[in-house]
Amino acid sequence: MKTSICWCCVLFLIGIFVGNVQAETCSLASYYSSHMVLQQQPQNAILWGYTDPKTTVQVRVQDNVQDKMYKAQTGLKPFSTSAIWKVKLDPMPAGGPYNITVFCQAFTVVNTIYLVDVMFGDVWVCSGQSNMAFTVKQAFNGSEALIDSVKYPNVRLLAVTEVTSATQDYDFNGRLYEPWSRPNSDSLGGKAPTFTYFSALCWFFGRDLFDSLQYPIGLVSSNWGGTPIEVWSAPNVLQQCNATESIILKHDAKLEGSLRGPQTPTCLWNSMIHPMLNFTIKGAIWYQGEANTKNPPPYKCLFHAMIEDWRLKWNEGTDGSTDPQFPFGFMQLSTSNSPNPETVGPYPTLRWHQTFDYGYVPNPVMKNVFMAVGIDLVDKTSPYGPIHPRDKEDMGTRLSLAGRAVVYGQNITFSGPFPSEFTVDTKTLTVLIKYDNGNANIRIVGKIGFEICCSANTTCQSDDTSWVPAEVISQPTPSSLIVSYYCYKKQAVSIRYLWRDMPCTFKGCPVYSVENNLPGAPFIATLS
Repeated sequence: MKTSICWCCVLFLIGIFVGNVQAETCSLASYYSSHMVLQQQPQNAILWGYTDPKTTVQVRVQDNVQDKMYKAQTGLKPFSTSAIWKVKLDPMPAGGPYNITVFCQAFTVVNTIYLVDVMFGDVWVCSGQSNMAFTVKQAFNGSEALIDSVKYPNVRLLAVTEVTSATQDYDFNGRLYEPWSRPNSDSLGGKAPTFTYFSALCWFFGRDLFDSLQYPIGLVSSNWGGTPIEVWSAPNVLQQCNATESIILKHDAKLEGSLRGPQTPTCLWNSMIHPMLNFTIKGAIWYQGEANTKNPPPYKCLFHAMIEDWRLKWNEGTDGSTDPQFPFGFMQLSTSNSPNPETVGPYPTLRWHQTFDYGYVPNPVMKNVFMAVGIDLVDKTSPYGPIHPRDKEDMGTRLSLAGRAVVYGQNITFSGPFPSEFTVDTKTLTVLIKYDNGNANIRIVGKIGFEICCSANTTCQSDDTSWVPAEVISQPTPSSLIVSYYCYKKQAVSIRYLWRDMPCTFKGCPVYSVENNLPGAPFIATLS
């Protein structure tokens, strides 16, 4: 009796065997994996990887309704005999899950890569120094948040490990804490040390976005404690801001905290941001600045220039798929590690520079930028130092509130009151402050926090000794208040608010919004 041979089965097994042997010749970039979130419409998600120049690559995207095949573009990798393949997917609606299959065919051999449980939604990159690296485990209500995270299976996580590079990297080359994952106590809590995995602010921001938007959110955490903005900026940004010299300064733990990360300019731009430029994103959030308080003046140029540079290069890297003015959110600095209420300190100046000296965002210079104020979320007893407040949940809620308004167009009040008009009465020695053009609804919590500069000159410097306290004495309308001051034989020429490293107790600043209990941001202004 003859035994029949199933040649199709033999060829299939040979294909698997050969495909596995040749797996290194056809692969995806390291930040693509099952369970990931790709950017939804109207943008185009990008898939790319490595292959042999003679290999044909096709990508199949399918769910229960759709099934589409894409042929990849292939080009030689610079200074190499290997090649890069790339596919730009059609704009996809939010949802999933999808299966993605990559077919790499060289002659008669097909190597296949399978990805499952892929979602489309909004992808946000979370970056900065230790307050962004501050983990869910370290935060207030962290244990509860880890347990509850399983209720958010469509908020997906990816975290980049800390590494530096002297040259621009084009991929993470596996430098990830773990591949894309659904949140649970292990994947969100991680086994890494504190200030590494996974960012609490990133998680609470993304979780609250999901609660509002109800579609998948991808969170990419890429941060390193104790790092100045220069290490996250490309060389052209440093040149634009005349900041090309090495910025290694004597460490000041009182201002910066105890953590000390890399200080070489551009080294983390090269290794922890540049590799993502071919990955389409919705936007980015940022918590950084403490490491620049030793020398605040350059921050005004550097922060704005870095944002614009990230936008330009992400747009170019994704063939126009990432918005050239993608939304950028940030936390305004909270406080230093050893604040002195009797001295001004450098934090007020850096907070002001975070807004390009407007005091608020978006503004005419920093467009499509949103901010959350954290000046009142102080934590003097934090085991990580006051510089690291543990209330990252409130921070994430405030930042997502601002993002929902600025980015997603929701009709909500997303910031605290901000002054729009000052009227000086030299007879009564008072200043009437009107907020938000008379549209604010303010709540007065305390009387102390305003200062007036009494001077014969028209302007006052931040460290001028002519600043005197001004006390809130009344609230004549829902959108205004009156402060009293005393200037001896001089004129009131300037006014400022919350101009200290730590001017408030926890949620105890003087002025809040009634609607959302958000604090008014610090400001400094000239009185006409």
